[in-house]
Amino acid sequence: MKRVLYIVLGFLLVSCSKQPQKINYSGVTQGSYFSITYFDEQNRHFESKIDSIFKEVDNSVSLWNENSIIRKVNRNEDVVVNQIFKDNFEWARKASEFSDGAFDATIGPMVSAWGFHYKKELEMTPEMVDSIKQLVDYQKIEIINDRVVKANPNMTLDFNAVAQGYTTDLIGNFLETKGIDNYLVDVGGEIMARGTKPNGDLWTIGIEKPAENFDSERSVQIKITLKDKGIVTSGNYRKYIEKDGVRYSHSIDPQTGYPVEQNLLSATVIADNASWADCLATICMIVGKEKASKLLENQGVEAYFIFVEDGVIKTEWVNRVD
Repeated sequence: MKRVLYIVLGFLLVSCSKQPQKINYSGVTQGSYFSITYFDEQNRHFESKIDSIFKEVDNSVSLWNENSIIRKVNRNEDVVVNQIFKDNFEWARKASEFSDGAFDATIGPMVSAWGFHYKKELEMTPEMVDSIKQLVDYQKIEIINDRVVKANPNMTLDFNAVAQGYTTDLIGNFLETKGIDNYLVDVGGEIMARGTKPNGDLWTIGIEKPAENFDSERSVQIKITLKDKGIVTSGNYRKYIEKDGVRYSHSIDPQTGYPVEQNLLSATVIADNASWADCLATICMIVGKEKASKLLENQGVEAYFIFVEDGVIKTEWVNRVD
């Protein structure tokens, strides 16, 4: 009897001391990389479900998918939009209203004209800019009865400034439905860090040092720790076109129609989720350091700016909570 009792007790002790297993899944999606790490006592693998989430997002809001909902909307086909599309639309509208139009999901025609979407160069003139600006206004496009209604049929939508952050949150939400509360999801640099590692350590994230050129080797400017926060960095030092020795930023100001010109090299935003961090980081790069600092006041988010002042690269925290 004692022998049986010892065996049972031993089994219970082993069961109670079962350690969470580290699961990592990485690959390529949405024209970039992804890396997902989580800890699960049941050692479950969700690669197939995660792949299906990527596919659902791609089929909904990817501009690179010819048959996606957003491409059909932009071609003015009669299409019913799904929840993923509506979620991205609402995040974009929230960002537009918050920034007084600095963020605008209808900016696509202007970005394409400047040559960023498909790496084409186009000689832009003030007349061309003024003409294309007629297609840029988030207030002239809405969703009614699950269909997109445009004031001008030539208007198009572009959710690139929120879609990856949204995808990050979507995967994180899925993991939580499975009882997984400790994870790090990174989709193209849009990151959500939830919980901790089994030993209690926080997740460590590196913020990239601004590169001299788009193909320069990547290096880390600073490392920070995160828990239950999303973090996104937006920068202009790798995404630009160069003409006659002048670099034109990929960030277009919807109100002027021209690439932004300011000293902010990158903006990292830490928020409660990656979707909003993604939107805010884009806004910061459009409005510049000074205006961004004021916009972020009392918003419950933190930001880390890397900028140039008097020819010297400097850094600054905004709303930092130590």
